[in-house]
Amino acid sequence: MRRLFVVMIFFIFSASAWAADNKGLITKQSAHSVKVTLDRLENILRKKGVTIVKRWSHDKGGKKAGIPLRATELLIFGNPKLGTHFFTSNQTAGIDLPMKALAWEDKDGKIWLTYNDPQYIADRHDIKDRADIVKKMSEALDNMTTAATGK
Repeated sequence: MRRLFVVMIFFIFSASAWAADNKGLITKQSAHSVKVTLDRLENILRKKGVTIVKRWSHDKGGKKAGIPLRATELLIFGNPKLGTHFFTSNQTAGIDLPMKALAWEDKDGKIWLTYNDPQYIADRHDIKDRADIVKKMSEALDNMTTAATGK
């Protein structure tokens, strides 16, 4: 019994440490280049009726400024049918929405896709009355980003 208690405490603290370490970000490795990863995500989002707000190349901006940067692109997108529910609970959520996804290449040449966890956004803005929306957003983002990064 004591061993079980120790194991449970370990997992609780490990999970807490992981949650603190990820800073509200979800990151998945991609099987594709930065450009292809975001192309795939953008196509998936468009097919789902999600609004594409902007696509921004940080590395191109860096190049213009004379600062080299590995491939790094940002996609800003939103679905008012979901996101607006956050605003009706707390309008400060507008600082974190619309959603963003960042495709980037690390120093080892691996490609990653990172986005904000909807639960983190809800927690940050003390939104406690939208669990169904948070769940729907989280599941949709997980499915779409998995499809974008997979083979």
